[in-house]
Amino acid sequence: MIARAFGARLWAPLGVLASLGYYYLQQRRLTLAHPRAADGQQQPVDRNLLKLKMVQVVFRHGARSPLKPLPQQEQQVEWNPRLLEVPPQTRFDYTVTSLAGGPKPYSPFDSTYHKTVLKGGMFAGQLTSVGMSQMFALGERLRKNYVEDVPFLSPTFDPQEVFVRSTNIYRNLESTRCLLAGLFRYQKEGPITIYTDEASSEVLYPNYQNCWNLRERTRSRTQTASLQPGISEDLKKVREGMGIASGDGVDFLLLFDNMAAEQVHGLPSCPMLERFARVIEQRAVDVALYVQNGDREGLQMTVGPFLHLLESNLLSAVDPATPPGDTRKLYLYAVHDTTLIPLLTALGIFDHKWPPFAVDMTIELYQHQKSKEWFVQLYYHGEKQVPRGCPDQLCPLDKFLNSMSVYILTPEKYHTLCSQAQVTELRNGE
Repeated sequence: MIARAFGARLWAPLGVLASLGYYYLQQRRLTLAHPRAADGQQQPVDRNLLKLKMVQVVFRHGARSPLKPLPQQEQQVEWNPRLLEVPPQTRFDYTVTSLAGGPKPYSPFDSTYHKTVLKGGMFAGQLTSVGMSQMFALGERLRKNYVEDVPFLSPTFDPQEVFVRSTNIYRNLESTRCLLAGLFRYQKEGPITIYTDEASSEVLYPNYQNCWNLRERTRSRTQTASLQPGISEDLKKVREGMGIASGDGVDFLLLFDNMAAEQVHGLPSCPMLERFARVIEQRAVDVALYVQNGDREGLQMTVGPFLHLLESNLLSAVDPATPPGDTRKLYLYAVHDTTLIPLLTALGIFDHKWPPFAVDMTIELYQHQKSKEWFVQLYYHGEKQVPRGCPDQLCPLDKFLNSMSVYILTPEKYHTLCSQAQVTELRNGE
């Protein structure tokens, strides 16, 4: 069932491209060794000879309302619908389709959010005016980087240059709209289409619905996360200060989600949230990492399919057999904090701080104009990074892909890993 819903439709074409690109890259490794000095060290790369070929931007949505309110009414802030007013500069028309170009899929997440009405009248998880402005600012930064400072993209939106994909959640779709408005300043040469997928087969977030093994591992660790040494004592201290009973389901993730949403909107938080702000954020990160259980299999099941997608784009770009119209200059992916934490962990660049609203992780692909070698440059929150397995910020593509390969999952391997525990359990029950 998983294979029918997920692999055949979504990943099969990418698998072919990846195979071709990987073969080409292997040949390049054999024929083009990295320039080395007499002492065997890699020579510095002349950046003036590098040409930008492709950019992939993975970003979190803008600021939103909390996903779930605090249990006590007096500790909740007013979420007034006036916070939802759309800034005029962020308006940009777009359409949403399935990956195959069909109608927009149903969004079970939005239906769930609409069942939670916060104090003041807003729904849970709604993108706000602040969030829209954050995304517009991110779009402006991308315009400065890739339109003005470096004439890489056209100043107007061109669907032949840009591919846009988002999770099928309204705050992400709207965040993408605002980013595009800032990037292209309302100018477009063709219709703007944001592609999205069914919730059951989405790869832009850890898919607990589709991956049985991941769901079971996460469930057991979620139940014990608040009992871990340090986390347990700090949570008890914050709960007692707020007058919250121990059996009400309040954990550091809920506390941090409300605190972060209130802070970014300048709303008055509960004094205990403000007092323990640093502890709450750090413990929220600790809980997330504990639940994620950052071992190889855990990271593979959370972001392995998405890493496969990012890798496929890189391999397609370097493969000379790829038809010109099959690649884009810019790939945009609207994701979530639950995507970015394991993604940054897998890349070895997680700073142990919760990914803020509207943060981005960018992968640039360059080709050296003389040696024809390929390099990647990673940025997180606009700052250069040194990925795992790379000697420097500017990383040879083969080293980068070798490092990523530890966590990348092809469709077949993903399906196998996700169903392993389930198959074992079924056999034991026979």
